[in-house]
Amino acid sequence: MRITMRRAVAVLAAAASMTAFGLAVPASAEQTSAAAGASAQQEQDIVDQLEQVEGLTIVKEEEPPAPGFRFFYLTYTQPVDHAHPERGTFEQRFSLLHRDTSRPMILHTTGYEMPELAFRAEPTVLLDGNQISVEQRFFTPSRPEPADWKKLTIKQAAADHHRLVQALKPIYHQKWISTGASKGGMTSVYHRRFHPEDVDGLVAYVAPNDVHNHADRAYDEFFQHVGSTPECQDALEELQIEALKRRDELVKRYEEYAEEQGLHFDEVFGSADKAFEMTVLDTAWAFWQYSLEEDCDVPEPTADTDEIWDFLDQVAGFAFYADENILPYAPYYYQAATQLGWPSLKFKHLDGLRHYPNLYQANSSLPKELQSRHDPRPMVDIDRWVKRESEQMLFIYGENDPWGAEPFVDSGKDSATFVAPGANHGANIAALRPEDAEAATAMLQRWAGVEDTSARTLRAGGTVRHIPGLDDREPREQRPALMP
Repeated sequence: MRITMRRAVAVLAAAASMTAFGLAVPASAEQTSAAAGASAQQEQDIVDQLEQVEGLTIVKEEEPPAPGFRFFYLTYTQPVDHAHPERGTFEQRFSLLHRDTSRPMILHTTGYEMPELAFRAEPTVLLDGNQISVEQRFFTPSRPEPADWKKLTIKQAAADHHRLVQALKPIYHQKWISTGASKGGMTSVYHRRFHPEDVDGLVAYVAPNDVHNHADRAYDEFFQHVGSTPECQDALEELQIEALKRRDELVKRYEEYAEEQGLHFDEVFGSADKAFEMTVLDTAWAFWQYSLEEDCDVPEPTADTDEIWDFLDQVAGFAFYADENILPYAPYYYQAATQLGWPSLKFKHLDGLRHYPNLYQANSSLPKELQSRHDPRPMVDIDRWVKRESEQMLFIYGENDPWGAEPFVDSGKDSATFVAPGANHGANIAALRPEDAEAATAMLQRWAGVEDTSARTLRAGGTVRHIPGLDDREPREQRPALMP
């Protein structure tokens, strides 16, 4: 229950008047209830409180990852279809890094599978808060059986997060902040679109916003201007040309590599040749997504085939495109094909060398039975809402990250967008210019009701407690390049 500002002022004035005349001030029902609840929580162990949440299961508690923290793996029972909860349920995995119920809670939306490790996302560090990290529906094992893929939608996933927030708010009653990186950042935005009252602020890192799926000129323009000079991108394009010219030799090596590693191409790409072309197409994107311009040591077109193979494998990764490694990400590609959209590049420099002209799209990375028609309406709706109606939204992008070519545009309503100079898909607040880091940090801490730390906490000598291990391994795994 909320107390309006006008009522709060009236209560304080009345209390002051009664105190001045030496009279006892009676506690309101709301004050008494809040005090009683806080006292009961302090006396009750967090395990006891969690066990009282209907639908929640504590799978196990790990050893404390650091003094003052506890770490749990849990599941929460979710409807397969939130519009028809009687049509079955599934167990959604999430983890809990428990600090103290008096601290803010950070809702970390992964967009993918649940990381099986204890870590603190950057907002959790800055707020010294608690954190839950939630697995996206349909990533195994958080998948209904049998799986009705039509229930894998933006709105259904947002409802998953809404139900979990509502279930835990009676325990974690302080401010809530949502966050996520890449597709996790997209997921946090979608949750806030449909349930804006669930959290008090949002930090979305490197979150792409492909509003009009077939209007992707921004991505081609990005590659025309990325980097401080054109040399690196030119070298990457020349290498792509040379790799496709040596297709026969490199595909033969790819087939041998797959046999050695026990990899197959039966369900998605259908052949090593097609998977090879996808790897080559992804190379420039993957480089800028995960590497820095200073690391641009690209083999010359005259390099031997081994050197070209090694570079392609290191940057794009041949193993990614085998069934064994790409099929676990089918939920992402399905969402991209049906709602999220995907980047479409023209690859004009590869004219005459490609065998599969329609390869670079989400459906190409799915088994035939999951390939689906795209519906543009959800992204248009979300983009309009973010621009016009959203509040307390913070967006962080990397200057050299191709996924930032089509960014979200904040509303300006207690919201902001910052770009980290020279940064890639790992951009965060710490990578911003000092004045931008200060502004972003102050905004986040204000939303969370935390007043102590300043922007200097992100740099050496600051007052935020850095915990080795917890703060050094936020999971942003390298994924195939056509996957944020």
